[in-house]
Amino acid sequence: MQELNAIQLLVVWAPPILLAITLHEIAHGWAALRLGDNTAHAQGRLSLNPLRHVDPVGTILVPAILYMLGGVILGWARPVPVNFRQLRQPRRDMALVAAAGPAANLLMALGWALLMGLAALAWAADRQWLGMPLFLMANVGVLVNVVLAILNLLPVPPLDGSRILASLLPPRGALALARLEPYGLLILLLLLVSGVLGMILGPVAGWSQRFLHDTVFAIFGMS
Repeated sequence: MQELNAIQLLVVWAPPILLAITLHEIAHGWAALRLGDNTAHAQGRLSLNPLRHVDPVGTILVPAILYMLGGVILGWARPVPVNFRQLRQPRRDMALVAAAGPAANLLMALGWALLMGLAALAWAADRQWLGMPLFLMANVGVLVNVVLAILNLLPVPPLDGSRILASLLPPRGALALARLEPYGLLILLLLLVSGVLGMILGPVAGWSQRFLHDTVFAIFGMS
C-alpha cells in the first residue's frame, strides 16, 4: 500500500468506503421499513447512490484531516431518518434497526474477505494485473467494514450501540443515555485524542481481520 500513488490509493480506498457507508445506511432504512416505518423509503434514502448518504463534514472533511494527521480515521454518513413511533414495537424494533447497520458491515467484511481469497488465487496464477488491485481493495474492504461495525457498536450516542443499549435499559436509564447525545461527537473526539478509541478498535479489528483472513484462506486451501 505504501508504494501506491495518490490516484491509486483513491481507486483502492474509495469503492470499499462508499459501499460500506451506503449499505450501512440502507440496512437501517430497510430494517425500519420491514418493521413499520417507511420514512427513509419515502425520502429516497434506500438508494445505492452514495451521494444520498454522504455527509460533507463527516464523510469527507473529518476523515481526510485525521488521515493527514496519521491517527485513527473517524467519520460518519448522513443518518437515515427513522420515526420510532411508527415502529410496531418501538423499544425492541429500535434495537433491530440500529443493529442492522453493523450487521451489514460484518456481512460486507465477509464478502470482501472471500474476494480477497479469489484475488490471491488470481495473483498466484500469474494474473497479478488483476489479483493485486483486487487483493488490496478487498483488504481495505475488510478493514473498513470491521472498523465501522465495531465503532458503531460502541454505546456512545448517537452510535448504533447506544440505541441497542437504550432498548435494554429501563426507561429512566434510556432517557439518561439519550441526554448524552448532544455531547456524543465530543465524547468520541476525546476518546480519539486520548488514544482510548484506538486501544478499543485496534485489537478487536486486528483479531477480526486475522480471523477472516485465516478462515477464507483455509477455505481456498492457501496458507
